Amino acid sequence: MKRRRVEEELLGTVITKRCWIVRTLLGAGLALAVLGVMAYRHPSMAVDQITRFQSWRIGLEQHEIKLGKYRIHYVVSEDPVSGKPGKPLVLVHGLEGRAEDWLQLIPLLTASGYKIYALDLLGFGRSEHPDVDYSIALQEDILRQFIDSQNLQQPDVAGWSMGGWVSLKFAAEHPERVHRLVLMDSAGLKFDAVNVEALRPRNEAELAHMMEVLTPHPKPIPRFFARDIVRNLHSNDWVVGRVLKSMFAGQDLMDGKMQTVTMPVLILWGKQDVLTPPTIGEQMHQAMPQSLYIAVDGYGHLAPIESKEIFAKEVDRFLKAEPPLAAGVREIREGQ
Repeated sequence: MKRRRVEEELLGTVITKRCWIVRTLLGAGLALAVLGVMAYRHPSMAVDQITRFQSWRIGLEQHEIKLGKYRIHYVVSEDPVSGKPGKPLVLVHGLEGRAEDWLQLIPLLTASGYKIYALDLLGFGRSEHPDVDYSIALQEDILRQFIDSQNLQQPDVAGWSMGGWVSLKFAAEHPERVHRLVLMDSAGLKFDAVNVEALRPRNEAELAHMMEVLTPHPKPIPRFFARDIVRNLHSNDWVVGRVLKSMFAGQDLMDGKMQTVTMPVLILWGKQDVLTPPTIGEQMHQAMPQSLYIAVDGYGHLAPIESKEIFAKEVDRFLKAEPPLAAGVREIREGQ
């Protein structure tokens, strides 16, 4: 009788465990189904969650700080393996961007010994979206306050696209505050901006055109995803509109204002960039004779992430060089 009772208890335990496993699998299946529906209806939200997971996986620390009247979000990351304090490098994103735009480059840079500080500029990402003009001058002041808030005495600063313009203006007005400057496919000079309006797509066809402007290697976007991207871009289009209005006003253009940029400068460009053409980088190089201009063949405006290994290698080489690398012009061919 005792043996039979033990066998019944064991059988009951096995059945209970199997029922729990079945319920767990059904629950997981239901959860996956719900996530699948959410990913189909709101794919940008799913991508955002994946981005946050990737940020956590590579050790990005998420922070918020009040700079004057405005709440600013930023991330900090350094190599957890070395245990040594990294050399500070501030990254400034472009129009309609955010700190996580640097996600592909950050692990490569932290592994090379840098402590990364990347902020969401005012009106973008998870920073505050106030009713202001969103001029380059305003964003440059945000960058200055941010560097002050982190007690960074003379960090290296790198900016991409509009972020390059903000960084260049900061370096010109506060040359003593920047150790070395990196400009990637940067805006900031007067030019015939024939493709700028492509950054404000209103439908799927215009979104496809925007991708053709950003990269010579555009990939087709599924319709359900394209609709969601357009919807999300539209929600912040009023900020983009004010930024462009301020840019076209010309007050913050850097033409004739780069003579105070005396620190070493690296100018990196995708050779096939049709949004901010390489002629801008060439003019910047001429205005800053101490600069090194490198064109990367086969890439466009998204070169910093589409050729991240090349960009990370060149940035690391430039920032560590003692004495600074010689000024000049160089081209890196695709596959080189």
